[in-house]
Amino acid sequence: MRLSGPIAIVTLFLLWEGGVRVFAIPEFLLPAPSAIWTDAMRIWPTVLNHTLSTLQTVLLGFAASVIISLPLAMLIASSPTISAAIYPLLVITQSIPKVALAPILIIALGANELPRVIVTFLVAFFPLVVASVAGLLAAPPELIELARACRAGRMQQMLRIRLPHAVPFVFGGLKVAAALSVVGAVVAEFVGADAGLGYLIQTSMAFFRTPLAFAAVVILAMMGMSLFAIVGLIERILFPWSTSAQANIPAA
Repeated sequence: MRLSGPIAIVTLFLLWEGGVRVFAIPEFLLPAPSAIWTDAMRIWPTVLNHTLSTLQTVLLGFAASVIISLPLAMLIASSPTISAAIYPLLVITQSIPKVALAPILIIALGANELPRVIVTFLVAFFPLVVASVAGLLAAPPELIELARACRAGRMQQMLRIRLPHAVPFVFGGLKVAAALSVVGAVVAEFVGADAGLGYLIQTSMAFFRTPLAFAAVVILAMMGMSLFAIVGLIERILFPWSTSAQANIPAA
């Protein structure tokens, strides 16, 4: 069963290669995987530098989303009044298109790494907050009542009851945030950057180097899949019981 994913990916690339050759699709419309590989290898040091630049933005934005989202979720779950005050603000941040916000951040903060990290954070943090709050509020009511009967304070209830029960939800949110961090980084690079895979896609298409642009897209997909898998691996190592518990989470 564990080989089904890689087999599916290899099959997709084989069908892609065969389809391009059989139907003689022009390279500037849809390059074959072999052409993508050849173009990427021809300037591999440059592609690697752009990949590392994007990866740095992704990791910084993802780390910021984790550091801020988890305490914020605990704060929201601790009080209905706080929840009612903060949730509308969070929805507002998600209602603003990040492509529209990125130029404003670049003008305000300069054309450096910080605006790109902020855009990446804004894209990634909301699903993590929502998932974490849902997990914190999903603790069994009888355990909460028992803790209150034992005179446990709100912080003790949060750390000893709500937080352990929220672990499957939190890691579900982390997986989504990891994948969305890649999206946020590319959005920021499209608006203002002189390095990164988003920048490479723009410059490649400007000179009709479609295989190189597709190479950047494939690397971005692999980056997102890798981060998703790493979060899942950390969950299985640190919280092996969480994987089975996640199967019992009702679908939205």
